[in-house]
Amino acid sequence: MSQSTPSSYISAPRPGETSWIWLIKIVTGPLLVLVLMLHLIVNHYLGSLPTGLMTYDDIVRYFQNPIIPAIEILFLITVVTHCLIGLRSIILDLNPSRQVLGIVTWILSLLGVSSVVYGTWLALTIAAIGK
Repeated sequence: MSQSTPSSYISAPRPGETSWIWLIKIVTGPLLVLVLMLHLIVNHYLGSLPTGLMTYDDIVRYFQNPIIPAIEILFLITVVTHCLIGLRSIILDLNPSRQVLGIVTWILSLLGVSSVVYGTWLALTIAAIGK
């Protein structure tokens, strides 16, 4: 029995996808799973109150720990990046022209950057309120 891997199982960039986009997609997938587990454990088990949902004041107090905003920002960056690269890959399946793909790439990039900037600002603002 041969130990070689069939080429159909080897992950590689798709046509219209650069090596960097492919690498980011491959890295953010497993990172997303790890950060999601960390987010669920920290926010919904360790940080949750015995009474259930946290109030606004509880969240502001909770965000005073500098690790919490860092985890939330890392989670945000990972989710947005992986999501938008995945959406671009779905659009690649439609075989758009290079011009349309360029426009789509710019729109998704602007959407991603603005989402991360806003989310980071929000997390840091909540953390600064309680100081």
